[in-house]
Amino acid sequence: MAEDTASGNSSGDNGNGAAAPTDDFVLPFQTVRSNISGRIIRLGPSLNSILSRHEYPEAVSEALGQAVALTSLLGTTLKFDGRLILQTKTDGSLDMLVVNYDTPGHLRGYANFDAERLQADLDAHKSQAAGCRESSQPAVLGSGLLAMTIDPGSDMDRYQGIVALESETLTSAALNYFRQSEQLPTFLRLAVARVYEPGKGVNAWTWRAGGLLLQHIAHSGGTPQVENEGDPLPLAGEDDEDWRRTEILAATVEDHELIDPNLTPQRLLYRLFHEEGVRVQGPHRLIDHCRCSRDRVTGFLSQFAADGLDDLREPDGAITVTCEFCSESYRFEPGEVE
Repeated sequence: MAEDTASGNSSGDNGNGAAAPTDDFVLPFQTVRSNISGRIIRLGPSLNSILSRHEYPEAVSEALGQAVALTSLLGTTLKFDGRLILQTKTDGSLDMLVVNYDTPGHLRGYANFDAERLQADLDAHKSQAAGCRESSQPAVLGSGLLAMTIDPGSDMDRYQGIVALESETLTSAALNYFRQSEQLPTFLRLAVARVYEPGKGVNAWTWRAGGLLLQHIAHSGGTPQVENEGDPLPLAGEDDEDWRRTEILAATVEDHELIDPNLTPQRLLYRLFHEEGVRVQGPHRLIDHCRCSRDRVTGFLSQFAADGLDDLREPDGAITVTCEFCSESYRFEPGEVE
């Protein structure tokens, strides 16, 4: 891929003369001085489509938006055609998040929650955190598991990494996942918010997300340390001066910078790491795309026995199946599926 130095790329050129996208992409980069690998993501219309079609409560949309951004950051590292699936299963009022990333950049996701419990959890959090900006996410996610599954398809074995999610934010759980499963020093910041964009009329308020991921990947020898029975041991590289310096610079990023439609990711990288120097690669584009179809649903229904189909029928004998991801409904008239 063509590479570019961020300090010389504020115009938005992607390094091969073509205009870089302004939204819905992941941009890989490498710091020059410290040699740290990173990725920055900017989500706009694709995320807004995923969240808006369900009309989730704000807390649910924020959590699902973070899950979509995280899955995209990781999915674009796949070196083969396949799928990355992020899923949470917890005892919280927001008991499930599911996001699929299909190469080369197709996204879909949905959330499952108990509306009454969710509101009660948010009210309790508001009273306990009065005057603080503490995230409500731990209160609604609860405790359970976060799973990352890589499905290479073609009858090849899946790989799954699982980490406990213990009344914490999705970002915290993801960092634990990186420590336990990938055993790499990692920095992660995710931001999701509704942003007002003038000139869009009734659709002026749209969902946006951004994220920054840094990882200290050993370039020669050495094996990361793993956890012992007590606190986790430092990973190889965590005490490296270059890593600590780059991590400190990354930590200065603000949430609004990650989602600002008027601040290009190239310009943000220069703002954060101009002392380090940054080289960016070509962007990985992302789109909102669901794999459901009438043929797929027909195949799904064909697996049911006749009495099982009868349980699904409406009073007029028809069967309607709604996709949890994109909310598309498929209606089958009596006699179409037997």
